[in-house]
Amino acid sequence: MSRRVVLIPARGGSKRIPRKNIKPFFGKPMIAWSIEAALASGVAQRVVVSTDDEEIAGIARDCGADVPFLRPAGLSDDHATTMDVIVHAIDELASQGDEPDQLCCLYSTAPMVLPEDLLGAAALLDAPGFDYVFSATHYAFPIQRALRELPGGGVAMFQPQHLNTRSQDLEPALHDAGQFYWGRVAAFRARVPIFSERARPWLLPRYRVQDIDTPEDWRRAELMFGALRQAG
Repeated sequence: MSRRVVLIPARGGSKRIPRKNIKPFFGKPMIAWSIEAALASGVAQRVVVSTDDEEIAGIARDCGADVPFLRPAGLSDDHATTMDVIVHAIDELASQGDEPDQLCCLYSTAPMVLPEDLLGAAALLDAPGFDYVFSATHYAFPIQRALRELPGGGVAMFQPQHLNTRSQDLEPALHDAGQFYWGRVAAFRARVPIFSERARPWLLPRYRVQDIDTPEDWRRAELMFGALRQAG
């Protein structure tokens, strides 16, 4: 059986929504929802939080996660990539004698992720031939009909050849749902790009997908999450 770790990155210096990783969201610090989903899934031997912030570390431990190291400041600014943070965590765990075979990078702002999503995606990763499984969803509108604003006013189509193409004849498109990335540790170490022919999407319904980067995003996530809870 593969040894698995769920890694939750949570830096302290978020700017557009200050302290968003521990800001209260439906009665809990935001990060608690991701930690609880990972623990409830039982999919990994450890749930580890990578943070540069002592307060976040304390809250993460209170929620049941491990914080076996603090992330350096150089990997906690606006220029650090998710891949940088993942590779750093793998190296830190290896230096402590715990190197997993598979790792799931689960974002701390994914309150609508479900334990069964993590389990199902992990099962897909166990199939041979793929390095990654990532959360994804369909665009709500055909991307072939996208418009751009022109400098002098007005708009133009990105793909004007599809002006009169029926929607049902256009190829459906996916986008990253921004919740989690399962991957083989060897692929992360080699910095193999996540989005390639060696990646499989784990499809989510659009009503459970919301990036949370701005105050408007936060409010939309509240409305969606509240509606889901009310619907049971």
